Amino acid sequence: MNRSTSTRGSKAKSIGRIIFAIFFAGACVFHFMQAEGFAKMLPDWVPLRLPIIYATGILELVLGIMLLIPRTRRLTGIVIAIYLVLIFPANIYAAVKHIPAPGAESTAPAALWIRLIFQPLLIWWVLWCSRERPRKHNLP
Repeated sequence: MNRSTSTRGSKAKSIGRIIFAIFFAGACVFHFMQAEGFAKMLPDWVPLRLPIIYATGILELVLGIMLLIPRTRRLTGIVIAIYLVLIFPANIYAAVKHIPAPGAESTAPAALWIRLIFQPLLIWWVLWCSRERPRKHNLP
């Protein structure tokens, strides 16, 4: 790969990281604005639903910030991917139980199922943009 292609890829990843971090920060804000709606996405048997929503909102903000820090970037990408896998059952539950998206009075059932497709895309995105190419060192 030539240097021009490498630079373009690096810029694309930088832009991807920034957009993802903004997305995660926005998710944090939305967790606090629509905490009740997010809590409904958890089954009734889950204790402390509102505190869980607030904690995950804060976690999303912290992870979004850490994604922008070169030293923590790779590990943060992996942690975010794991987090997205762990919250996936809540999205499945919402689709099965026809629970509207937070902040909405109702959501079309098809939209609830289509939303599930985006979780793997988010996982791919964060893993892609958090991984830097190893730099080649010129050894004497």
